[in-house]
Amino acid sequence: MSQSLDRALTLLGRLATGPKTLDELAGAVDVHKSTALRLLRTLESHRFAQRDGVHHYRLGTALFDLANRALEERDVRRSSEPALRELNGRLGYTVHLASYEAGEVIYIDKYDSTHPMRMYSRVGRRAPLHCTAVAKVLLSDLPEHRRREVAEGMEYPPLTANTITGPERYLAELEKVRERGYAVDNAEHEDFIHCVAAPIRGARGEVVAAVSMSVPKVLLDFDGLLGHLPDLLATARAASIECGWTARD
Repeated sequence: MSQSLDRALTLLGRLATGPKTLDELAGAVDVHKSTALRLLRTLESHRFAQRDGVHHYRLGTALFDLANRALEERDVRRSSEPALRELNGRLGYTVHLASYEAGEVIYIDKYDSTHPMRMYSRVGRRAPLHCTAVAKVLLSDLPEHRRREVAEGMEYPPLTANTITGPERYLAELEKVRERGYAVDNAEHEDFIHCVAAPIRGARGEVVAAVSMSVPKVLLDFDGLLGHLPDLLATARAASIECGWTARD
């Protein structure tokens, strides 16, 4: 691995958490300030970093350009947009699109709620595997041996009183998802929000993404959320067809 490249990427990772001083960045990669400054000047020249005032550096605009291009290249994101936008516009609740890659579930699109209370999730953020509906949908599609491998290798921090905290319970939950065709997060991730998610399938019938609808409990109780399950399933079906899935009765 290139040492300079490794250091530059480490600097970008630190800048992603907020503006940093030259001293902080030099310490992050364990080099003299002059070496850190040379790396930062190279990053600046390509717009990956920029000065923030006299003493700080922050992420540059090139990263946002690359992120947007990467998202636009995802066919599932483009193909699903009309169906997800229609669901969000009709019901007004937060709609997420998520994918599974390299062992992580990532939000790749979001349509904000039109109600006063909004979620602070964002595109590009990782979704916890053990307590989110989108993760349950995506992991449930893995082969059985792979599901067990992932479940037994995960951590299960108890985020609420309803959070699943062990692999056997989690595997049983994934089996339920496979049987019924949707997943729920009944205040498992955050105790004031619940969520329901469904799979979006590709041309071979594989799950290529998960679409979810998240609602604060003060706006809609859990039974009320499940009352919108037909709307979510119809949205997932429409998005799947646009992604090349052939509907079968």
